[in-house]
Amino acid sequence: MIKRLLFFIPILILGCVNIPENVSPVTGFDIDRYLGTWYEIARLDHSFERGLEKVTAEYSLRDDGGIKVVNKGFAPKKNRWKETIGKAYFIDDSSIGRLKVSFWGPFYGAYNIIDLDKKNYSYSLVCGPNKSYLWILSRDPHMEESLKSKLVKKAKDLGFDTEKMIYVSN
Repeated sequence: MIKRLLFFIPILILGCVNIPENVSPVTGFDIDRYLGTWYEIARLDHSFERGLEKVTAEYSLRDDGGIKVVNKGFAPKKNRWKETIGKAYFIDDSSIGRLKVSFWGPFYGAYNIIDLDKKNYSYSLVCGPNKSYLWILSRDPHMEESLKSKLVKKAKDLGFDTEKMIYVSN
């Protein structure tokens, strides 16, 4: 039994940093331009952000060459802020928008940047290891409807269930 478990644990851990089928990360990525604060505009629902508003992600460089990730959101039902701190590292070449991120010890999840305003780094479309995780991020707390619609359409065309998107109150 233990041998089986030891065999499957690495597979489970590695499986969390996949990229969904038919989805590609951006190339020509520049982490220095991506650093700073991003506002969550929309997301697919998941337990670790459920009910949160005014959600932000802040990225900064770590001494070990990784990226410090600080996710923060306001829980109106509890009238308090929730914050979690993690770390991220590139999976491949740093010019590819594909990272692994951890908030809980040795367990990593995928952070795949699948669309990005490469001119101004003003918006980003990010997914996880499968099509259950999707975020639209912006440097500004509000996004023009036409841009939001464009990103939602791209996600839908890639097979994400955009009908279930939650639009965050900022």
